[in-house]
Amino acid sequence: MATVKVKFRPSTVADRPGTIVYVVTHRRIARTVTTGYRVFPHEWDEQHASLLLPDNSERSAIIQTAILRMRSDMERMDAIIGNLGGRRAGYSSDDVVAEFRRTGGEDTLFNFTERVIERLLQLKHVGTARNYRAALCSFKRFRGNMDLPMEEIDTILVEDYLAYLKSDRLMPNSISFYIRILRSVYNRAVEQELIEDTKPFRTVSTGMEKTLKRAIPIGEIRRIKRLDLMFRPDLEFARDMFLFLFLCRGMSFIDAAYLKKEDIRGGILTYRRQKTGQALHIKIIEPIKELVDRYSDKESPYLLPVITRPEDDVRRQYERALRRVNNALKTIAKKVRLDVPLTTYIARHSWASIAKSKNVPVNVISDALGHDSIATTQIYLATIDASTIDKANEIIVKDL
Repeated sequence: MATVKVKFRPSTVADRPGTIVYVVTHRRIARTVTTGYRVFPHEWDEQHASLLLPDNSERSAIIQTAILRMRSDMERMDAIIGNLGGRRAGYSSDDVVAEFRRTGGEDTLFNFTERVIERLLQLKHVGTARNYRAALCSFKRFRGNMDLPMEEIDTILVEDYLAYLKSDRLMPNSISFYIRILRSVYNRAVEQELIEDTKPFRTVSTGMEKTLKRAIPIGEIRRIKRLDLMFRPDLEFARDMFLFLFLCRGMSFIDAAYLKKEDIRGGILTYRRQKTGQALHIKIIEPIKELVDRYSDKESPYLLPVITRPEDDVRRQYERALRRVNNALKTIAKKVRLDVPLTTYIARHSWASIAKSKNVPVNVISDALGHDSIATTQIYLATIDASTIDKANEIIVKDL
């Protein structure tokens, strides 16, 4: 079976970056694939044949992207070798390289989706990028890591992928989630005139079914608040983050993660939603202040201990913290016998649901949550002042 090694070819010019190459060997015949990944010698770990993340934040982003792409390349190499070995007894290293180059163009599905993800991250749409990454991983599993040109996406492929998702016993909304993202990637390629639109999704439905409720009443939140978690600091932190999000009018966890101490001035917390860029202002009521004081770290510029190493990859720290908190919240849900899978997002739905039950006007709720996708909501935005929203929040949390 053919083998692939990753090597660093240094530049012949001093102080210039070298090039990452892949050496494919089969039956003692080696062929080299030159990549477009340009790195400096100090960014290469010769012993482990891998890249090193530098301290320089600008280079760090470049190297991180190269690491992800190299990982994808190796998955594709493994799939190609396995596929050739299963179909042909006499394949050569040249065959491996030829197939790698054929499926590795910029207009292949995997590569194009990676570019979409990179663009989403540049726009700070972290949640959407994470969803696209999950969908890409799902499609890679379906394809056995075999990439394909965008123009090969047709009705048969889409229907086969749909059947694969159903065989994996996914819920209908999860299936719709993956199909909709694949369709979105395809439509982007059409818009960029990379391919012609052959309507490959015309035979599949991407509608959403009604889901279980995502809100819990104030009484359940009160029970969560009163839990004695002194000997489970992981659960206590997750519980307190959930309460913080709720008290801050259903703030998203990603917005809370990026809050800084300087965002509080004159008793008002001001921040911009990561998702929409909209500026929101929240009055620091006493329960919020108590949580902020409890977790304040004088050495950190951040308000909460979610991002604890500002010099490292902050996005990855946020994602890991979100997973830890949501896992802990599931344990908390069992302790209070909730019939709803508790997550940080439940805080947002619950605040809105409780606000509605207390007759807070819908337009005030929309503004408090930072919604900007409903045209009718926008009409009211100019007439609502911050004090109206703060009063609504005080009405809601007084029963907590």
